[in-house]
Order: sequence, then structure tokens, then C-alpha cells
Amino acid sequence: MLLHESTGRNALKPLSLALWLAFSTGLAAADSVLDEMTVTDSVLGEPLDLTRKHQTGSRLGLTVRETPASVTVVDRETLERRGVESTQEALKNVPGMTSSSAPGSPGSVFYRGFSGASVTQLFNGITVQYDAIAGRAVDSWIYDRVEAIGGASGFLHGAGAVGGTVNYVTKLASRDGDLTEMKAAYGRFDASQLALGANRRIGDSNVLRLDLNRSSVNGWSDGTKRNAHEVAASWLAELTPTLSHTLALEYQNEKVDRPYWGTPILKPVGSRVAIDEGTRFKNYNSADGVYEQTVRWGRSILEYKAGDRLNLRNTFYHYDALRDYRNVETYAFNATNTGVIRSNALLQRHDQSLNGNRLEFTWQDSLGGRPSTWAGGFDYSVNKQTRFPLSVAGPFGTVNPYDFSTEDFFSLPGVTPGYNPDRSNRVKTLAVFLENRTFLTPALSLLTGLRHDRIDLEVTNHRAVTATNPGYFERRYTPTTGRIALAWELTPHANVYVQYSTAADPPSGILTTATFTQVRDFDLTTGKQWEIGSKFSFADGRGSGTLAYYDITRRNIAVSDPNNPGTTIPVGQQSSRGIELALGYRISSGLQLAGNLSLVDAQYDDFNETVGGVAVSRAGNRPTNIPKRVANLWLTYSPLANVELGSDLRQVSSRYANSANTLSDEGYTLLGAYASYQVDRRTRIVLRGKNLTDEIYAESFSGTNMIYLGRPRTVDLSIQTSF
Repeated sequence: MLLHESTGRNALKPLSLALWLAFSTGLAAADSVLDEMTVTDSVLGEPLDLTRKHQTGSRLGLTVRETPASVTVVDRETLERRGVESTQEALKNVPGMTSSSAPGSPGSVFYRGFSGASVTQLFNGITVQYDAIAGRAVDSWIYDRVEAIGGASGFLHGAGAVGGTVNYVTKLASRDGDLTEMKAAYGRFDASQLALGANRRIGDSNVLRLDLNRSSVNGWSDGTKRNAHEVAASWLAELTPTLSHTLALEYQNEKVDRPYWGTPILKPVGSRVAIDEGTRFKNYNSADGVYEQTVRWGRSILEYKAGDRLNLRNTFYHYDALRDYRNVETYAFNATNTGVIRSNALLQRHDQSLNGNRLEFTWQDSLGGRPSTWAGGFDYSVNKQTRFPLSVAGPFGTVNPYDFSTEDFFSLPGVTPGYNPDRSNRVKTLAVFLENRTFLTPALSLLTGLRHDRIDLEVTNHRAVTATNPGYFERRYTPTTGRIALAWELTPHANVYVQYSTAADPPSGILTTATFTQVRDFDLTTGKQWEIGSKFSFADGRGSGTLAYYDITRRNIAVSDPNNPGTTIPVGQQSSRGIELALGYRISSGLQLAGNLSLVDAQYDDFNETVGGVAVSRAGNRPTNIPKRVANLWLTYSPLANVELGSDLRQVSSRYANSANTLSDEGYTLLGAYASYQVDRRTRIVLRGKNLTDEIYAESFSGTNMIYLGRPRTVDLSIQTSF
């Protein structure tokens, strides 16, 4: 694959318009075929369910089909059928989305040409405003589903969300009935899992649910070992026929001994990334390096049905997290590739807490004689984080790339035990929001949304006071964001929509870690998106699909001042446009196909980077870690009633490692497969393989000296039962 691909911004626009015209014509021609729809039951479930309701793209209780935006729901059945092990792995089911669990930013998500704080990650609809770290992959057992909405969506969930929003939704006590389920698994690298889930009705008015999960793996990188525990418990109490309360608690603990931080790139560095395969499994971290995280969640959810048209919901929430790092994080080959230079030791602690309350309502009414639904409320939260960094640059010597041993962390020169606070960031947010859907005609609906935030940032410096690091400073931001959209039902089973939405981003990084220089002269950046799309069913209901074209612009990003390269100014601009297609087709009751394709053209429209004290323009370049093309394909076949076979294919095109666009990979293709045997009605055994070709690929880039490699070939066997 050539470094500079031929598909450019000018080529994408006519292609998208041609696809759109052809698709709209096809929908009109299919109208008579779709009038009579019958749904055939399948043992394989629904590959793309447009009738599923969601809570991430709207608070109006809409289905995926009814929402005039790109919404993806990865439900529990899909998580299990596709062998999704973690929340981050679930994101690979979203069209165009890629992610990385590199320890420095383990919650990295790349979506519609954007990353970092521009892609908001929610936990049960709540943002902790520290996504790239707090969004670290968590074992998927305790989660019911993962939802995503593409593009500018700050009008729903606050600051951020220019590229999109992801929401991880935990299992809760359910009135649906009693259930107990268990799972045990073992695989390559001594990967093991034991999990239990139980839902029990207690009398007529109480339901309890408990989910437990324990997993461990020795890791494919030398010396790495991970242990994780998760507990999710909830109690649903029917206080009256119209009033209910749910108490939901979660506990997560993860410890990684000697985390893998990356693999050095061979010198000289040309236009393509290259590694020495002999270093693929080598780990250059300290012998006692560690990452550990403990997270606690608490939610008190009170719901009141005040008649047939009004519903109220109040959620009080609490979150606290403690994260510890102790690692040597950077490795680079010397000029002759005969030694690996180790540097950048970091002892770090994050102590974060979040407390808040959200009151919401939904109201069914009419407006001008037309059906109209309202949703709104307010949210108040206080988010505080104190960080305790000790950083020593080194270097700490050169080791043989293949045969070496490393020191204990605290034996490094300049590194001493103990945590000394650097600064405390307090972010207070008060938000009011309102949504409405009104039917202008029986087939045409108007969806609007508006949100106003008042964000107060206060930062206390615990170290030496300087001109660029004062003892205390504060800033206030007051963004207003919104959405307006039209959805038109062409037939009962096909629609088209158009929407315009806006968002606001933190000026640099995220507010819970912002420094004085990052926010001193900056307001929130702004983002806007235009999107047209369609959602449809075909072939007598055996197939479903979605198609979308979007155009996003983010303004006022921080760039180097050409007249003063040592400073930054808020005038930069970044944009992306693209096409997303998702399809699911049930070929027969025992054979089905699903897949998605994303084409994105992302670029810096106005961006300067300081190189050697000189401001260099990167306008027209693609942002780092953003592929132009992402494609997924899943094939599932059930030749016998108790046998299921499946395969999956994922292709990600090349990405750049730097904003100069001088270093890239070649892209990668991953192949997976599984075989499942239904022992009886409740018990299933699954043999699954991932990355079966043992592809060596970069999950993400860590600058221009290292890459973070993706997982090699793995095979595991699991048994799951319920009663």
C-alpha cells in the first residue's frame, strides 16, 4: 500500500453523493416490496436490530430506526456471540471506530477522524471527564451493552463529543424473571476467567442482581501479568405501583505487573514502521513495574410514573478511582539497532472523585395538534482530581535487545518512593437540557435539542509557584450546544434523515488535568456536524441496514504561533467527512451475514507544529492514528440445531504516526473464528481463535520511536451455562 493513498477529500464527496443517489433510488423502487414484511425466527439472533431502544443518542426513548443520527447498539447477545472480552473490544463493532489500550492512555478511542477528549466516554450515561484514562478496558461480563452515537453530540452529555459518544451500560436488576448464569474459560498465555451472574425476584416488589467476574492472564509480553476483579450489584424496589428505586453498586480492581508499554522501531526510521521480530515479545520495563486501578461506583435511581404522559427520574451518583503507575515507559533503538535505550521513569498516582445529581423528565403531549414528546432536566456535578507525579527523564542505560534484565524501579537514579501532590483540579458543572420530537406530518418528524453548561474550573498548585504555575487560578466556561434534525419515513420500513448538531471541547487535553498555560488564553473549542442518512429493512425483513454521510469541523484548537513558535494560539481547525455503511442479512434461518464499512477523510485545515523552534504548517495532513478505511465482516452458520460456526474479518488501513505524515504503517487484517456446541438447552461450549494468522500490527503509535503492538494469535475454550 502506498504511503499517500489516492482516495482524497475531493474524491470522497462525489463518491458519497453517487452512493446516496443510487441508494435513494433503490429505496423508492423497493417500496412495493417492503409493504408486506414478515419476520422469520432465527437461531442466530438479529444481526442489526433497528427496533432496539437506546439511551445514548436521545433521552426521548427512541429506537435506533427512529433516531435521526448514527446510533450503534452492541447488545449482550452480540457481545457473547462475537466473544467480546472487554469494553474496548466491544468498540470494534461500531462502524469506523478503532481503539488502543496502551498504558499511557489505555482508553484511547478514534472515531470519525477525532480522538482524545473529542470522543466522550460515558458510564451509564455519566461522564467522569477523564476519558482516555478512565475508559480503560474493563472485562465485559458485568455490562449489558455498549452504545455509540457518531459525531457532534455535546448537546446530550456536555463538553467534548465532537467525534462522537460511547456509553458503557451495566447490567441491572430486572423484572423479567429469575436467572443464574456461569462462565469458565481458559486460553493461551494462561488466560482464565470465572464469572457468575444471578437475578432473583424477592416477593412481589423486590429484585436483586449480582454479577461477579475474575480474570487473569500472564500476558504475551515477557513478565506481564494481569489480574482483574469486578462486582456489580443492584437492588430494584417497587415502592408503590408508580414509584421505584434502584440502588446500583460497582467495584473494579485491576493490577498489571510489569506492563508492556511498546516496542522500539528500527533505525533509520523511513516512511514505514519496521520492528525487529525478535523483539516482538520483549518487555523493557522495570522488573517490578506496575499499573493498578481501583474504581467504585454508586448510583441511586428513583423513577416515578406520574400518569400516562409524565415520567420523572432522579439519579444521584458517586465515583471514585485510585490509579497507580510505576514504570520505565520509553524505549528506542540506538543508531545501529544493537541496543535499546531506556528512558522516562514515571511514578504517578491519580486520586479522583465525582459526585453529582441528575433530574430528568419525559412528557408525552401534542403541539399544534401533532404528537409531541419532550425530555429535559438538569445535572450538577463536582469532579475533583489530585495527581502525584514524579518524572525522571533518564536515560537509564542501554540493554541488549534480546537478552537482558532490568532493575527494580526504585533503584533508578533520581527515583524515590512516596507520593507528593502536584495540583488539584476541581470541575463544577451545572447543565440544563431539553429535547423534543414533534410529528409535522404522519411521516415527517422534527427532532430538536438544546443544552447549556456552566463549567467552573479551579486549580490549586501544591508545588513551587511560578509565573506559568500560579498557586491558584480559575476559569469559567458557558457553552451552549444543540441539534436540529428531520426524519422522513419513505415507507413503513425505510426512512431518510438530515441533522445538524454542535459540541464544545476542552481547550487542551481535559479539564480534570488542565494546567494554567493550557487554559489561560483559551475558550472551549467548538464543533459542528452535518449528517444525512437512512435506516431501512429489506428482503421481507431478513435484512437491515444503515447508511450515513457526515461532515464535521472543529475550530479554535491550539496551534503554534507562527510569529512566536514557543507559544500557542487558539486558531487551528480540524475537519473530517466520511461515509458509514452497516448491513445485516439473514440468508436463511441458519446462515447470516453482518458487516460494516467506514471511509473517512480527516485533516488538519489549520495547524502549526513547532519543530526545532520553528512553526511548521501541517495543514492538509491527516491526524495521527486515524485510518482512512475500517471494515468488519461477520459470518455465522448453524449446520445443526446444536452446532454454530462463525468467522470474522477486520481490516484497518494505514495510519500516520506523526502530524508531519512522514511515518506510517501498512494497515492490518485480522481473522477470527469460533465453533460452538450446545450441550443442552442451557449449556454451551465454545472454542474461539483470534488473530489466527498471527498478524504483527500496531494497535496504536506512541510517537516516532515506539509502537504499541496488538495481541498475537490466541485460542481459548469456554463453557457457559444458565439455570
